[in-house]
Amino acid sequence: MTLLLGPPSSGKTTLLLALSGKLDSSLKVTGRVTYNGHGMNEFVPQKTAAYISQHDTHIGEMTVRETLAFSARCQGVGDRYDMLVELSRREKAANIKPDPDIDVFMKAAAAEGQKENVITDYTLKILGLEICADTMVGDEMVRGISGGQRKRVTTGEMLVGPSKALFMDEISTGLDSSTTYQIVNSLRQTVHILNGTALISLLQPAPETYDLFDDIILLSDSQIVYQGPREDILDFFESMGFRCPERKGVADFLQEVTSRKDQEQYWAYKDEPYSFVTAKEFAEAFQSFHSGRKLGDELATPFDKTKSHPAALQTKKYGVRNKELLDACIAREYLLMKRNSFVYIFKLTQLTIVAVIAMTIFLRTEMHKNTTEDGNIYTGALFFTVLMVMFNGMSELAMTILKLPVFYKQRGLLFYPAWAYALPSWFLKIPITFVEVGVWVFITYYVIGFDPNVGRLFRQYLLLLLLNQAASSLFRFIAAACRNMIVANTFGTFALVLPFALGGFVLSRENIKKWWIWGYWSSPMMYAQNAIAVNEFLGKSWSKNASTNSTESLGVAVLKARGFFTEAHWYWIGAGALLGFIFVFNFCYTLALTYLNPFEKPQAVITVESDNAKTAGKIELSSHRKGSIDQTTSRESGEEIGRSISSVSSSVRAEAIAEARRNNKKGMVLPFQPLSISFDDIRYSVDMPEEMKSQGVLEDRLELLKGVSGAFRPGVLTALMGVSGAGKTTLMDVLAGRKTGGYIEGSISISGYPKKQETFARISGYCEQNDIHSPHVTVHESLLYSAWLRLPPNVDAETRKMFIEEVMELVELTPLRNALVGLPGVNGLSTEQRKRLTIAVELVANPSIIFMDEPTSGLDARAAAIVMRTVRNTVDTGRTVVCTIHQPSIDIFEAFDELLLMKRGGQEIYVGPLGRHSSHLIKYFESIEGVSKIKDGYNPATWMLEVTTSAQELILGVDFTEIYEKSDLYRRNKDLIKELSQPTPGSKDLYFPTQYSQSFFTQCMACLWKQRRSYWRNPPYTAVRFFFTTFIALMFGTMFWDLGTKR
Repeated sequence: MTLLLGPPSSGKTTLLLALSGKLDSSLKVTGRVTYNGHGMNEFVPQKTAAYISQHDTHIGEMTVRETLAFSARCQGVGDRYDMLVELSRREKAANIKPDPDIDVFMKAAAAEGQKENVITDYTLKILGLEICADTMVGDEMVRGISGGQRKRVTTGEMLVGPSKALFMDEISTGLDSSTTYQIVNSLRQTVHILNGTALISLLQPAPETYDLFDDIILLSDSQIVYQGPREDILDFFESMGFRCPERKGVADFLQEVTSRKDQEQYWAYKDEPYSFVTAKEFAEAFQSFHSGRKLGDELATPFDKTKSHPAALQTKKYGVRNKELLDACIAREYLLMKRNSFVYIFKLTQLTIVAVIAMTIFLRTEMHKNTTEDGNIYTGALFFTVLMVMFNGMSELAMTILKLPVFYKQRGLLFYPAWAYALPSWFLKIPITFVEVGVWVFITYYVIGFDPNVGRLFRQYLLLLLLNQAASSLFRFIAAACRNMIVANTFGTFALVLPFALGGFVLSRENIKKWWIWGYWSSPMMYAQNAIAVNEFLGKSWSKNASTNSTESLGVAVLKARGFFTEAHWYWIGAGALLGFIFVFNFCYTLALTYLNPFEKPQAVITVESDNAKTAGKIELSSHRKGSIDQTTSRESGEEIGRSISSVSSSVRAEAIAEARRNNKKGMVLPFQPLSISFDDIRYSVDMPEEMKSQGVLEDRLELLKGVSGAFRPGVLTALMGVSGAGKTTLMDVLAGRKTGGYIEGSISISGYPKKQETFARISGYCEQNDIHSPHVTVHESLLYSAWLRLPPNVDAETRKMFIEEVMELVELTPLRNALVGLPGVNGLSTEQRKRLTIAVELVANPSIIFMDEPTSGLDARAAAIVMRTVRNTVDTGRTVVCTIHQPSIDIFEAFDELLLMKRGGQEIYVGPLGRHSSHLIKYFESIEGVSKIKDGYNPATWMLEVTTSAQELILGVDFTEIYEKSDLYRRNKDLIKELSQPTPGSKDLYFPTQYSQSFFTQCMACLWKQRRSYWRNPPYTAVRFFFTTFIALMFGTMFWDLGTKR
């Protein structure tokens, strides 16, 4: 099992894609990759190897269990039953009795073609997803599982398959270190037992996770700096003159030692001059290192192909038979249709309402059948019917595009062929078409007064069924061909306008210019309009003579007057043509799905920094604290007492605020009021989910937070930690007032006054885990927009501008002030820069209290250090800052002052100071009988999560919450909360005269200012609109050329 390390944009993802056979075929690739000595052209690498992407692309409406079960079904779990039979035969021949449990498991796992497999449940258990197995995955619009759980679903989606070569790209993002350790440890056992191969890329691996790996590959500047045994890598760098410090994770050291910014701090020979060693120089030196020579010898020796098991390499393109793949896709499409039933109910309701309006407009008591003018009104009613039925198919456009990212991912992983995906999305919509068209026809037909013959009623129904299916097929094809919502909407509108204009109603056949006549004959609406008109006007109710001087029937006269065909067989020509369009459009839809690739591919965003930034000082998180607390021993101890929660005197707050004001950041342009937040016995519960009630749970409510108490103070950086599912984000959301549902109990005070959400929202900031920004404005403009709307009106423009400059300096965004934000993973800012922008957007509102949800999630060790330096700078201005954090390195963890630690179930088990080198935390837990002592150099954050798990509680026979509630620390915390819940003498409660910081007019001006810039900098959108408008104008001009002069 190999760990892949490297700074951002070093080529980790590209290497994983190349080794798993998933590189874009349009790229030029040199070199050779072999599996067991076989070239990639001798087997199907996409099925032999499983590539797990760093992007979590899933269908939000499916549950976790359904997502994994579908993946297992498509990948062919259980397709090795023949091998199990052979194994059983050999065991009997050798008189071997297998372990009963293993035997039952293998037989259950080998049963082919099941909708649910024991492997799915096993994977859910390994990944810790059992707790949310029946919860929707969710997306931006559907509330679902957490980001960390979604990342595990991405991993599990491929682990349920039979692949033994695993290429995993940043699978630990959003996971706490203990969960990451558990997953990697399970993978290690699987790889070792099954003799598989795993190459895993991790961003911030904890030391104990790092130690699980056998080999390390270190990439830098697209070159392999080291590849070999984990035990030898530090020796290699020491031979180059670089040494890893004692309290530094090896993985963090490796990611920084090749960086120009950070390399010098690891130079071991202080008496010798240092010069930067490039990645190329490291790579060349590795060739002569003993691990490098051994690697070269192995590559020079060809692999003995006879040692390769025939089943090791997959030669079939798909895991199971085509019928089973089609069954799986049909079952999933049916499930999604049930989950999206609201869309179909809404469409049905819309059709019903419009049908009622149509039948009252064309009411039969007002509709006569005496003249050709009367016939023209009926023609209008038929045109409106055709128009509505065709327009009803446009919803397929958005629904198809939303599912395309998941389709492209699963197509690339060879889950199923494109036709297996396309057919269910066509066939399963047919019953819905019957209902929708039936509602329209049976409501309007007799009320409007169409020909009363029941045969003609059902012939109109059949024709509209075919038209609706043709329209749906057309829009599905447009969605698959355009692959982008803006482009698809443009072409979708065009696909409606052109058939309408050339359908034979707006312009009759005789008036269409010869250069547009091709559009007439290729318009589905033309065939529908002619067929429905022939069906109506050749009926008995239109059989009377058009006039006393003519033998021609009134119906034929109406058809001739409107330029329609008059022969009865045109009904069947129209129906046949629509049926042909259905097959053509669905065939084109399948072709588009088969051969077209995603519209925009995610790509690495490389940080471009100025020369000044490149030569800036080294990243040392602790330096901010050292400047204020390491000057003398006495000052250090005084600071520890000042920051310790153990002191309850009234001077604590004053000292913390005074200290915050004494530091280097005291000269900010805009003053703010430092505020504390205290909370006592917070309980949060929600209505018991129906899934849990169905499993026998009797309670009406599910309690997510159980009596959590604590206090956050100015100038003190607090970490909110716990295993996944402990309730960290839930607690922060409750304190920030972002929970709109559920039941909240307990008291929350802001500097002694009861919290009021209306005023609290004005003095607080919340940095979400997802960095959501407008892509088409610059960094400076993003901050200007936020400050314009959120700062009070008494702040003039010049002061606001100066304050923004200060904030940009604080979060180190000044070199990027004119950079466009861009789209995540496509262009613009890198992930770490976006995170800093998220913090800055909140800071320019000048808040007193800031909540940050996982500010370092998804970042490598170096980027996380930059963000944490930003957070530290923010705290040093005297603000109250609280962060949830998952996998902190030792450096990042010890940048915090205090910790609120929670266990699964929403209970606190430690609230207090960390101390120097986490001494207070370690002393507290080591004093509990049975808790294992921390090893030298071990990460305290990882250690505390390991020793406080539910499993450890059972082993030790203790309840950490109960121990905490009986401790002196708990009593001191309660005294502090009580003190901070009382207003200081002379203070006033927060009050703002208006709900919003700015007037309605100012809000409109700010939004107009930003939208103008966004439109100007988005040429694809504005250019497409301009092109479309121009084309439609030219089309209408040439279509109605010189027509006005003839009337």
